[in-house]
Amino acid sequence: MRTLGLTGGIGSGKSTVSRMLVDLGAALIDADANSRTVTAAGGSAIAAIRASFGDTLIAPDGALDRVRMRALVFQDPDAKRRLEAIVHPLVGQLGQQQLEAARAAGRTVVVYDIPLLVESGRWRAQVDAVLVVDCLEQTQVARVVQRSGLDEAAVQAIIAAQATRAMRLAAADAVIYNEGLSLADLQVEVNGFAQGFGLSSPVIGSRA
Repeated sequence: MRTLGLTGGIGSGKSTVSRMLVDLGAALIDADANSRTVTAAGGSAIAAIRASFGDTLIAPDGALDRVRMRALVFQDPDAKRRLEAIVHPLVGQLGQQQLEAARAAGRTVVVYDIPLLVESGRWRAQVDAVLVVDCLEQTQVARVVQRSGLDEAAVQAIIAAQATRAMRLAAADAVIYNEGLSLADLQVEVNGFAQGFGLSSPVIGSRA
């Protein structure tokens, strides 16, 4: 089994690339999805978050109030550390369960979709290769504004809190430059990478 770390800045197209890799036979371990799972209503992190932050950070449905928590951790580094100390170990446990399930199913490639792979400082040594999905910063901003409704200043703040493009590219073993590509073009790029990484026959054509 080979392991691939997949990362890219917000709006880079990383999630689209991860879906294409799954279509080509990879198992996916999605750090963001796992974080949402453990902080959902009834999730394994909720009791500890309530104890550490109080009821004001829990939404009426019993899940983490992600909007309020995002605002808090942006302005309070200590709150960010406390949240990560609760959530990260639980996300890691869930990822390990998914890895074991992929191995039992005979998967030959596992993709770890990790937005903060570079920032974490530990993942680079734990995967066989790192694939970075890259694009211009102005493209990131335009894509996120269009899909999320956030204003440009909010998106710029998110980008500023992530690793720089230079840092991500320095950690990369391979790069897909997702600038000006159609879905069909992006699929071709992903297919080429997948073949070289040992995934079975790529999908012919595009998802468009």
